[in-house]
Amino acid sequence: MVAIRYGKVSITGNFRENNEDNYYVDPANKYFLVADGMGGQCAGEKASQLAIELIPQKLDELIRFEDSQTDNVVPAIDEAVSHANVEIMALGELDPNCRSMGTTIVFAIQVGGKFFIGGVGDSRVYLLRNNSLHQLTTDHSLTQALVDAGTITEEEALTHRYKNVLYRYLGTKDGSAGTQARQLEPSPKDRIILCSDGVTDGISDEKLKELLGQSDDPQQTAEEIVKAAQEGGSKDNITCIVLFID
Repeated sequence: MVAIRYGKVSITGNFRENNEDNYYVDPANKYFLVADGMGGQCAGEKASQLAIELIPQKLDELIRFEDSQTDNVVPAIDEAVSHANVEIMALGELDPNCRSMGTTIVFAIQVGGKFFIGGVGDSRVYLLRNNSLHQLTTDHSLTQALVDAGTITEEEALTHRYKNVLYRYLGTKDGSAGTQARQLEPSPKDRIILCSDGVTDGISDEKLKELLGQSDDPQQTAEEIVKAAQEGGSKDNITCIVLFID
């Protein structure tokens, strides 16, 4: 397994009454998850909690994490996320308080010394490598679809009225349509962040790059990123996991 140091923070923020975000860090550093729930009452909290409980359980059933053979990893990840999606949908049908609940999910999963990174929704994973910041996930939002179609620019997307409208997330049939997981060969000094949109709503990519690179303490880095997003006007819950590859 690759040597990892990590920091993690999740706060309610300035504008919400409760925290619908959840995260999970595996004690053996096999996987890291961030989920951003949505729905009335406490349904969003329930959806994100289910995601970070059910996906690790299924991953442990399907993946041999020390195995250098990784051909089955992406199908196993998609199956684990689909399993969580089905359970979230089922609870939404059974419990009136959970109707229309949903959640995003992003993950970094370590198998055989490699990382597999992906997600569903608009939470994100970024990589800082050689002082360059790379977004490793694609938002499943209407604005991103408009950008991809060439209808609006990246700059226009930042303030577009459909910025937070998702067309895919867990809690819908499309939530089982795959995670677009990609393989990443880690390098020493890589820094990875998994975050809910509460982070990216409050700070620019340039600021995120600066904060990821300035400290050698991942917990301090996570705290500074969340603080900057809060002070930057984020109107959501704010959650991140920061990974430093040694």
